[in-house]
Amino acid sequence: MREEPFSVFMGPLSTPGPVLESPCATLPGMSALPAEDDVRFLVHFAQALHDYGSAAHQVEDALAGLARRLNVPAQFLATPTSIIFSFGNLAEQRLQLLRLEPGENDLGRLARTIEVGRAVLHAQLTPAAATARLEAIGAAAPLYGALPTTVAFGLSSAAAARFLGGGGFEVAAAAGIGILVRVLAALCAPFPGMARLLPAVAAALASAAAVGLDHALGTQHYLATVAGIIMLIPGLTLTVACTELANRHLVAGTARLSGAIVTLAMLVVGVALGVKVASSLLGAPPAVLSSALPSWTLVAALIAAPLAFTVLLDAELRDAPWILLTCGLGYGGMQLGARALGPELGAFVGSFIVGLAGTLFGALLRRPTAIVRVPGLLLLVPGSMAFRGATALFDLQMDSGLQIFVRVLLTAVALAAGLLVASVVKPARLFD
Repeated sequence: MREEPFSVFMGPLSTPGPVLESPCATLPGMSALPAEDDVRFLVHFAQALHDYGSAAHQVEDALAGLARRLNVPAQFLATPTSIIFSFGNLAEQRLQLLRLEPGENDLGRLARTIEVGRAVLHAQLTPAAATARLEAIGAAAPLYGALPTTVAFGLSSAAAARFLGGGGFEVAAAAGIGILVRVLAALCAPFPGMARLLPAVAAALASAAAVGLDHALGTQHYLATVAGIIMLIPGLTLTVACTELANRHLVAGTARLSGAIVTLAMLVVGVALGVKVASSLLGAPPAVLSSALPSWTLVAALIAAPLAFTVLLDAELRDAPWILLTCGLGYGGMQLGARALGPELGAFVGSFIVGLAGTLFGALLRRPTAIVRVPGLLLLVPGSMAFRGATALFDLQMDSGLQIFVRVLLTAVALAAGLLVASVVKPARLFD
């Protein structure tokens, strides 16, 4: 059953999108010339949703619902780098274009933006007052400072090393490399040109540092490198792209998928360059085996990763327990599903559980499901597998590389399918 517009906020990664690429909010009796305050609010609201990590179909559905509520005839087309608005009836439309950088997940700001949209939907705020609130949300400082964010980067890399089967040295090396990547990202942020080169530069430094640690401590440099740059690998982007394609947003999905592939290529080139330079200076890295860690360390990683995601995604601290619970349920469901059905269908089971838990979270607490779904998916996305496939292709191992990429694609599609099925089994509640 098709959900009404604006219910996208109760299921940011799973709500079925419209059949058409440009949902039309035109209804009989609407004014041909919308008020300027209404237009400004819709434009600001669209940019906020985009900047804080919403997918294209979520942005379009939300705008269509608000336009109907405001009695504004409009059509919208969202992509990862732009949003096109068409206001007015067909005979006298006014077009506006926003050229944007791809958004990044900011769950705290997203939640506050959604509250503003809900207030407008229920006539609790005027569009002019809502626009002012959106501007204040955008101007507000991040919830967490530089130090917590840096620590969270190291913590997420350390947890990733444990998930990938690393030993104590690999976990420690990955944590240090993750902190190095975060510091480099902060230094590059003020310079747009350097920020675009961050994946390649960070991967080169990370791999060179991993080779040095391999010589000094006997770590698996490849595992430490992958875990250290794990937050730069676009596994979630691949999953969102498949979700957009499944919702028939072909332009947005294809563009996002292409961007993820280019980012992967930049990471692989950076790692190859770093290994080459470090090996020429220090010698070829020795082949080592990591020591097995006790099982309790996996539980520690399952606690550390969601807490790190809470900080890195700028979620509020009150949501941390729910993020922790959802991540644990999703990871456990994926592991059990993989044992019974295989790895790809295991991903389906995990994402279905994450999607269902997110919908229940939204229904019970009246909070956006993205708060728990995005961190839950981060534990399930095939980021390290995609990087391994790209590395194999770079080394001209075509057969193994293509096989891995097929598995990556199947896993990403399974994740998207799990979320879509969850939205059918337990639809998101509409706003009252």
